[in-house]
Amino acid sequence: MAKMTEETRKVELAITARWVATVSGEVLEHASVVVDGGKIVDILQAEQLQEHYLADTSIFLPEHVLMPGLINLHTHAAMTLMRGLADDLPLMLWLQNHIWPAEKQALSERFVRDGSLLACAEMLAGGVTCFSDMYFYPQAVADAVLQSGMRANLGLVVLEFPTVYASDADDYLLKGLDARDAWRSHPLLTATLAPHAPYTVEDRSFEKILTYAEQLGLGIHTHLHETTDEIAQSLDKYGTRPLQRLAELGVLGPNFIAAHCVHLEPQEMKMLAEFGCHVAHCPASNLKLASGIAPIVDLMQHGVNIGIGTDGAASNNRLDMFAEMRLAALLAKGSSGNAAALPAKQALEMATMAAARALGLDNAIGSIEIGKFADLAAVRIADPETLPCFDPVSHLVYAAGREHVTHTWVAGALRYQKLKGQEGVYANIEPSELREITSSWQSRLAQYK
Repeated sequence: MAKMTEETRKVELAITARWVATVSGEVLEHASVVVDGGKIVDILQAEQLQEHYLADTSIFLPEHVLMPGLINLHTHAAMTLMRGLADDLPLMLWLQNHIWPAEKQALSERFVRDGSLLACAEMLAGGVTCFSDMYFYPQAVADAVLQSGMRANLGLVVLEFPTVYASDADDYLLKGLDARDAWRSHPLLTATLAPHAPYTVEDRSFEKILTYAEQLGLGIHTHLHETTDEIAQSLDKYGTRPLQRLAELGVLGPNFIAAHCVHLEPQEMKMLAEFGCHVAHCPASNLKLASGIAPIVDLMQHGVNIGIGTDGAASNNRLDMFAEMRLAALLAKGSSGNAAALPAKQALEMATMAAARALGLDNAIGSIEIGKFADLAAVRIADPETLPCFDPVSHLVYAAGREHVTHTWVAGALRYQKLKGQEGVYANIEPSELREITSSWQSRLAQYK
């Protein structure tokens, strides 16, 4: 063990890896990331570590890529309990005949807390350290997030029609803001106002949401231009396309996240760029619901900031950000006819730094930089299916998967670990609790499949 000298500093954690994919700069080889107080205090070559630092915990990962924790920019965590429910249906039929009836029967604080905890476990095991949610009972989501030790941006959902959670748009807003007041000072939790979609929220409610967003400094997160039906309904009811309607209401701006954006005209892409809006790209969900393929290459050319999301496990079946990165890159190439479109480096940035930027958290997370929180994931590149490795970033997108994640840290705290040949272990989630959750809710929801 190294001895403390006048030149060494005592710190909580030092992680030394074969590669460090900083995202903000070049990939470092044989480097150490030093953590103290939950934040990164230094990044240096491995041979210099003991000269400058004495760590309470030292972790050596000679076969791994250390990367920023992935950020899932759009999901509905509690809907993980509906994984595989009514598969292979178009969006509106799926919602109206299966998902909404199931929610009417099952929706409760317990349902949301249980489903969100299951989602947190899945995401932590897949190297996800932060997610942006949109669902009912945000306090129940917060409870699950804090148990897991993850970071989350919780969407305060708004709808016009009643549910067991709230009676109308005003009630949704009131209950969401009350929940936010209960945990707004917690370092792992932030909030966004989350009107479900233009087809479920009226002008008056959007105007109130905009007022609250401006007064409280909150972002706005909504589904937008996901299907052609959505656009046709807007033209019929409002005489304009959804994005133009939101622009006229003053909703668009640098705090606005639009999920999906599958069906966009060139002037709409320009509009998103001019207003500084962000897009949450959900390629697997868009394909599974036959919504289409979002014009990501064109959006990038317009300068729109794009992050990646999984959507809910009910419409994707996986909260797998490695799969989403790979699919996003391949779809961009295939749809554009350009093999250089959306290279691996940019796909990784979309799943980390770009998503952090969309959430207004890019000064705190999204890359491995001094001063940022140590939200990190380690990916083992040593099995036959991942060798040889010529470019670790390329491997993260095209070769490795969530099954290769061995460690996930949030603010320097180890929240998930999987040792070679063993099952993964969570810091605060018991496998028996997850088994009980899935068994109980499957029997209750089976009638809606």
